[in-house]
Amino acid sequence: MYIPHSYQNENLDEIREFITKNSFGILVNQLEGKPWATHLPLELATNSNGKEILEGHIAKANPQWKAFEDNSKVLCIFNGPHAYVSSSWYQEEEVPTWNYIAVHIYGTLKILSESDTMEALHRLVDKYEMNSSNPLSLNDLSPKTLRQVKGVVGFQIEIDEIQAAYKLSQGRTHDHARIIEELGNQDDAGSKEIASRMKDLKA
Repeated sequence: MYIPHSYQNENLDEIREFITKNSFGILVNQLEGKPWATHLPLELATNSNGKEILEGHIAKANPQWKAFEDNSKVLCIFNGPHAYVSSSWYQEEEVPTWNYIAVHIYGTLKILSESDTMEALHRLVDKYEMNSSNPLSLNDLSPKTLRQVKGVVGFQIEIDEIQAAYKLSQGRTHDHARIIEELGNQDDAGSKEIASRMKDLKA
């Protein structure tokens, strides 16, 4: 990913928090000579060697997984808030732009056994059921229902490289106050979140 130096974020704690909160990502690899992508949850975890990984699973009906063993190198994309920035908010004439947060992770994928896949699914469901008024556990499901696990391929991705772009008008600090104000007045959640991130940048 092309990232101008002023937009690079190398704060790993902040990036980990971002991935955890925006874990519905995009898994990209090559299938029969062309790019293939699937939208799916990719959970940040640590393997038995203490190395950070991403855990996920994909339907066996999805042909993407058939390329995993021949080419284990993959790209995972995590998108965060984004917002249009009008240059009418600047003190000087300039073209409009877009502020955004995105993280790309390059890694090496390994297919999991059925038992390891089930353990990963338990962790996934427990995480997202935590705040439910009536939390579900996979332990509560019948063996017949759980047989659906045979229809997925579990995997983990050992992280090789992290690229994080936080484009928050870093080059226009003299316009920050106006940009933050204008974004905060927009109706969409993305604009308001970018405004909040810009405030954090100034703090």
